[in-house]
Amino acid sequence: MKSLPLHRWWPPRPFDRHHALRFYKFAECACHDRQALRQLSHQSQQGEGDAMAAVAKSKSSSMLTKEFVSSSPTSGLQLVALASISNSTNALSHLNSVVATIRLTARRQTVGMIMARSTTRVAAVRATRSLHTSSATTTTTAPAATAASANSSLSAIANVLESVPSPSKKKAASLDPESDEDVPADVEEVKEALERPAPVNSDYLPLSWKGRLGYACLCTYLRYANPPVFSSRTCRIASILENRHPLQDPSQPFHATKNRPDREQPADHARGQAYVEALGLANARDIVKMLRWNDRYGIKFLRLSSEMFPFASHEIYGYKLAPFASEVLAEAGRVAAELGHRLTMHPGQFTQLGSPRKEVIESSIRDLEFHSELLSLLKLPPQQNRDAVMILHMGGVFGDKAATLDRFRENYKGLSQDIKNRIVLENDDVSWSVHDLLPICEELSIPLVLDYHHHNIIFDSDKVREGTLDIMQLYDRIRATWTRKGITQKMHYSEPEPTAITPRQRRKHNARVYTLPPCDPTMDLMIEAKDKEQAVFELMRKYKLPGHENIGEMIPHVREDENKPWKPPKKTKKSGDFIDLAQLTPPPPSIPLEEVSMGGPERRVYWPPGHEEWLRPKKRVIVRKNTAVEEETDVVEATAATDSPKKKSSSKSKAKNTTPKDSPTAKKATPRKRRKSEASIECTSSSGEDNLEGVQGKSPDPSSDPLPTPPTTSTPARRSRRAKKVSYAEDDSAWK
Repeated sequence: MKSLPLHRWWPPRPFDRHHALRFYKFAECACHDRQALRQLSHQSQQGEGDAMAAVAKSKSSSMLTKEFVSSSPTSGLQLVALASISNSTNALSHLNSVVATIRLTARRQTVGMIMARSTTRVAAVRATRSLHTSSATTTTTAPAATAASANSSLSAIANVLESVPSPSKKKAASLDPESDEDVPADVEEVKEALERPAPVNSDYLPLSWKGRLGYACLCTYLRYANPPVFSSRTCRIASILENRHPLQDPSQPFHATKNRPDREQPADHARGQAYVEALGLANARDIVKMLRWNDRYGIKFLRLSSEMFPFASHEIYGYKLAPFASEVLAEAGRVAAELGHRLTMHPGQFTQLGSPRKEVIESSIRDLEFHSELLSLLKLPPQQNRDAVMILHMGGVFGDKAATLDRFRENYKGLSQDIKNRIVLENDDVSWSVHDLLPICEELSIPLVLDYHHHNIIFDSDKVREGTLDIMQLYDRIRATWTRKGITQKMHYSEPEPTAITPRQRRKHNARVYTLPPCDPTMDLMIEAKDKEQAVFELMRKYKLPGHENIGEMIPHVREDENKPWKPPKKTKKSGDFIDLAQLTPPPPSIPLEEVSMGGPERRVYWPPGHEEWLRPKKRVIVRKNTAVEEETDVVEATAATDSPKKKSSSKSKAKNTTPKDSPTAKKATPRKRRKSEASIECTSSSGEDNLEGVQGKSPDPSSDPLPTPPTTSTPARRSRRAKKVSYAEDDSAWK
């Protein structure tokens, strides 16, 4: 195995997060080796206890073994490090005891590192920091006291390693339901999924529909418009730090390559803050366009993007929205109130009030405060303000649902009143069913959002069956959680992909939905699908819902509701220094600004399923013609039988000899365009042949030939496509 120079990264400097992350990444790239496991097992039989053997022989699927080099300065230590710690508060103390024990039992040889995949890189950083700090504090520990705790510490390490969750489960839990990523399935998962009972659905359709249908965050038609309209522009923290420096030329606008921030100049915090605030303001301004577009096509319900203001709830780079965004958000709220539009938000999956980690709770509260401030700055009317809720998931179970619910109750009490008024809980597709959340919603007066798609994956099989029929028994209790606070009830609906079999595969949303759930026809229904507003259009067109007559089908790759971009004329040699000011003035737009990307007079905004490419201009396909196959080849030139080796045809010529050199009528083929008349070609060919016969005549008597014979060592003339017709008949006067 190739040696890995880990001495460059281990041990890291005290509290050096950069080097700790580099070490973690380096270790992850190391090759898998089972020899280290066998070595540790052999050492454990020589006095280090049975716990080490248990760890070394463990066959946990979440454990990887990495081999490190003996050339490292730490080769005198038998280092067994845990790069990923669990949520247990005693993990760090166990880790310190293990490091101290191994230092005392060193044999100056290469050892392995047993490492579990970390759930986050932050966990790896903490583990490496603990290893570094513990190595300095354990040198003075008594050997007898340290050796006495060896077996118990190593046993604890084995338990922690075996308790690491499976990577496949973590990946499934963090799967984006609207991503294009394929979800693999094991044989056992498929067998278990095929054995589940068939769902029992209700045949009730909520027609005629009187509620509001909505979609989440993004309008596909406006996103691909010119200019694009969307409210989720974002950036990286590195971009914020970079834009704290002034531009290389402050008098010119920013350019990605020609005018970037100059890092050699001093940084200004206000300049970086202005950069990220400008992104948020651009996102907020596009809300008005999206609202007016929705209203034109009968959509009255929209979920705002939580990424509207990048890093607003960040611990270090966070910021308040007032006063810089107050005016823009108030304008968006005014338009929403004018059109009767409902606005909601959905904080991300990492906002969990039931987490046992203090830092997660603090981050979740900051995120909820950001969402609350944004919705408050909209200045909506009273009823619309109550309807502007924040949908939340309970999150992880953390080994005990009852304890998680207790932590949620405790953290809920410390929230502000505005956040309490807006929080709504939703059943998820991983851990929490409707029966799990409904009691605490009734206890704390929190509305419950029923997600039909999630319910068909996670439900209490002892009480209800899969499908929409049995869950209708809880409709009255769910509705009461909304009416108690005077909020208009809403539900979520989506459908799995037709090819999905296992629960992990069924979590992905289908691009569109093709039916309505059995719900109250007066409530608000959020359609969660990949095609966003097109999924709403699909239902409107199928069930002839109000507004369906206003939806026209797009012309592929054509948009008649956009102004063509104007470019100033290029300077030519003929114009010289003359400047025509009339040409430099852009013409007035043919489409008013408020009508741009609104569908045009025929309202062509619908594209069929699977034809998302209609939203973009058609790609230009450059087809290179094969002249040897597609163009007609004509014989236009002749070559002498014996060419001089010193005179060769030009390398730029595309013609090739089609007959052997020994042939008396060797001809060179040159591709010609079809537009050339056949008469000229025949004339040229015949004259060339006559000339060739005169050149190659075998009569040695000059008197037998009416014309003198030119030199025989001539090369064929290059013919240009644009050249004039040349007569090969020779003039007698030239030889007199």
